[in-house]
Amino acid sequence: MKQILINLERCLGCKTCELACAVEHSVSKELFGAVCETPSPVSRVYVEKGQQYNFPLQCRHCSDAQCIKACISGAMWRDETTGLVSHSKEKCVGCWMCVMTCPFGVIIQDRGAKIALKCDRCPEREIPACVASCPTKALSLEGVPFYAKGKREEYLTNFKE
Repeated sequence: MKQILINLERCLGCKTCELACAVEHSVSKELFGAVCETPSPVSRVYVEKGQQYNFPLQCRHCSDAQCIKACISGAMWRDETTGLVSHSKEKCVGCWMCVMTCPFGVIIQDRGAKIALKCDRCPEREIPACVASCPTKALSLEGVPFYAKGKREEYLTNFKE
């Protein structure tokens, strides 16, 4: 399964990924339409700013997903076809157990609808909106072994004795 991976050196903290995510999850799917919607669309990716790096973070679709284990209504489940942790808003009872157990803090409350919200990897798109919108290509959608190999090669290229 491919993952959304981050090159921290490239992330400017511009939050373009957050905006693209919110627009993708809006009714209109367009920026100007999304701005006028009520309720306002909500991003499922969060850019946290550190002292040295910015860190865009979204659901990691964990192999041992604590949110699935904690969900009392069965609203959190793993899609066997895609391998992604999915969420059914129809089954969600708003108990927030998934919010409490997520080790990354990326599942949030939609207080208006009384349901949990999380990254769904933009199932209607080939490449998630956050990845496609990143101006510096800090976000990428790729297999972990391919990404790791690239990092090793980058290290060796820049290695100085």
